[in-house]
Amino acid sequence: MSQTVMADAAPRDAAAPTPTLRRPRLPRWAPAGLAALALALGCGIGLIGGLDSRIQWGLIAAVLYVALTAVLAGAVEGARQAKDRLATSFIWVSFLLAVIPLASLIWETIARGVKVLDGYFLSHSMNGVITMEAGGGIYHALIGTLEQVALATLIAAPVGLLTAIYLVEYGTGRLAKAVTFFVDVMTGIPSIVAGLFVLSFWIIILDFGYSGFAGAMALAILMMPIVVRSTEEMLKLVPNELREASLALGVPKWKTILKVVLPTAVGGITTGIMLAVARVAGESAPILLLVFGSAQINANPFEGAQSSLPYYVYEQWANGNEPSYDRAWAAALVLIAFVMILNLVARGIARWKAPKH
Repeated sequence: MSQTVMADAAPRDAAAPTPTLRRPRLPRWAPAGLAALALALGCGIGLIGGLDSRIQWGLIAAVLYVALTAVLAGAVEGARQAKDRLATSFIWVSFLLAVIPLASLIWETIARGVKVLDGYFLSHSMNGVITMEAGGGIYHALIGTLEQVALATLIAAPVGLLTAIYLVEYGTGRLAKAVTFFVDVMTGIPSIVAGLFVLSFWIIILDFGYSGFAGAMALAILMMPIVVRSTEEMLKLVPNELREASLALGVPKWKTILKVVLPTAVGGITTGIMLAVARVAGESAPILLLVFGSAQINANPFEGAQSSLPYYVYEQWANGNEPSYDRAWAAALVLIAFVMILNLVARGIARWKAPKH
């Protein structure tokens, strides 16, 4: 009889459902489908509500996407997974909201800048060109930007590098704390303040004239805290074991810094300098105050007014006519390309000098 009971129980146990910890999951295409649905609903609400701005449609669609994702994930996958999907969708929406204006800016600059951007535009100045007519170029402004940025780098890079070495390798007292404080203050200083300082000291008090060098000094003031901070962080990443091994061999500290620490951190230091150059290359406020602008080619940054790409863009846009607008957009495109090349060079140097494992 016991065998009969066991035989009857066996099929029942086999038919019992096996417990599982896995919950139902949304299909992989669910985010894309919800995005399409939210976009359609956002456009529909915008049309029904009489909203003319496409930006409003996009914002409505973004809110709907986040809400639909949270609701659907909560109904299918549970509250815990719904929170995760809500955070993920919110991050994606924030990313798109940040990228769309940037992409729109680049697209607008390219679309309008290519109208007059050619070899003639890059190899001629505005000397003798009537602003109401087409023609002219940015050769004089391009020379000015290259010279001013180069001079600013020659001033800021050594000072910033030596300051960072002092803070990391030697600075322990009140002086180091004071230097760190003022570097932090200078990091957030407005560019117009740096221009006003050089204007009052170099031009008004010392009675020097407007020149590219005056603009380079203002750019150097803006570059220094960036160079100091980036170099300081790179020097801190150098392992102390390298310093201790060199000092244990009887090598002086200054030689240890020169032969061990700096070569180890040279990739990051160079990257920081290049990023500082890219940061100040498009500054316009100090240039407007100190360089004064010129339609002629002036290859001497130490004497006479000189133009630059930011000043050229401002000058052409202020003319208020269609040919000048085209030249301004083309110069802006060249300036963006210049900054992009500097950033790419910085990334290339960082990858080239990165430690090999």
